[in-house]
Amino acid sequence: MSPGRKKVLTLVIKAAIVLLTFWFVYLKVSENANLQNFGRLITNLPSAEIWLAGAVVIALMLLNWLLEALKWQRLVRHIERISLWRAVESVFCGLTLAIFTPNRLGEYGGRVFFLSPKRRVIGVVAMAVGNIGQLVLTNVFGALAAFFFVFNYVPLDPVFLYAIGILSTCFAGFFILFYFNIRWLNGLLLAVPFTRRYKKFYRVLARYRKAELSKVLLFCLARYAVFSSQYFLLFSWLIPGLRSSEIVMMISLLFFVQSTLPSLDLFDVGVRSLTASYFFSFITDHDVAVIACTASIWLINIIFPAILGTYFVFKLNFFGSSRRN
Repeated sequence: MSPGRKKVLTLVIKAAIVLLTFWFVYLKVSENANLQNFGRLITNLPSAEIWLAGAVVIALMLLNWLLEALKWQRLVRHIERISLWRAVESVFCGLTLAIFTPNRLGEYGGRVFFLSPKRRVIGVVAMAVGNIGQLVLTNVFGALAAFFFVFNYVPLDPVFLYAIGILSTCFAGFFILFYFNIRWLNGLLLAVPFTRRYKKFYRVLARYRKAELSKVLLFCLARYAVFSSQYFLLFSWLIPGLRSSEIVMMISLLFFVQSTLPSLDLFDVGVRSLTASYFFSFITDHDVAVIACTASIWLINIIFPAILGTYFVFKLNFFGSSRRN
């Protein structure tokens, strides 16, 4: 393909991505009753409180994705050195592509196209390591939260409760063990004849030692604390009377269940709202407030960054060598 045709095709693809993003956002946000309910909930509250709460939640959103950019920068240091700003660009661009692709698959493409062409497939593997780290924490805290939920709200024979406690501990332990020995996955893939031919792509797994994985997991833990704080802030603010321990348990359980469900990021708000509504019904009857809070955080954490990411889409280079900062 001639350079001129590549340039035209690249521009068409970028324009299509941006238009598709804005169309999806408009489609889902314009008639979102949950967001309208959130607006009504805060109408009679002091404006100073509203501005402060909004500023804190948005600041936490920016901190969340900054931490993700730092984690991404560390993950690819074995592959290619990139600046923090380039990591930020790739993270926001990935969020744009994620909202209209199943299970956030577009996020991989949005990020790795900021790497040199020869390193993009390996970059996918590196990103998977970071996602596994985030999943490990979601499952560990979620398993513990599930046990305490059953203990407090589901009447069971002590024997079954004891068994659930052991199962939850083993479940959490398995994920921790697997994560800190992720190089085992390299060995398993080498044992399969079909995947052996791609070993040059996933052999990067062997480079992640326990010390490196611990640092990555700290970034994952910081992110988990940040987006948990967003939920905690809004639920505590708009639903008075809830105990802190109950909110923390339900948030961890909410993340845990959501991580098991396949979804399309843009339409994930429905899954999030229904899940939150069910579990929080055990501790409050403010169903509208629960769903409205969940929808507002979805708007701030997913939609706003995806819109910001449309600017960075135009920096993608699909065919040539990516510029490097």
